Amino acid sequence: MDKPVPSPFVSGKPKLWLRFEGLVLLVSTIVLFFGQHQKWWLYPLLLLVPDIFMLGYLANTKIGAFFYNLGHSYFAPALVILLAWRADSKLSMAIGIIWLGHIGWDRCFGYGLKYDSDFKHTHLGDLNKQK
Repeated sequence: MDKPVPSPFVSGKPKLWLRFEGLVLLVSTIVLFFGQHQKWWLYPLLLLVPDIFMLGYLANTKIGAFFYNLGHSYFAPALVILLAWRADSKLSMAIGIIWLGHIGWDRCFGYGLKYDSDFKHTHLGDLNKQK
């Protein structure tokens, strides 16, 4: 007897845990940001800037998913934070922290990493089918 093919999307309790982790990341970055003694308005001003990575969708879904995932995975902002720490750059540190906060925001609201098939197909589910 063959096992059913699993859905490419996370569902059930693991999905809730991943969304909760997104909320924890968002709140943590807010606390870290204010611990850097930056101007408060910088966080809301830059929070949505990482969505610039959606511009790849102007070419096609494969290129769009690549660039979106590049800007919405932890690697790049973590690298910015590490380099900022090494260079002792408080502004760069703040930018990296806000970038991680953006990822937490997205994950909290169910926006995950994209599949090549469609902008609304994410690892957290099909955005076409969410309530």
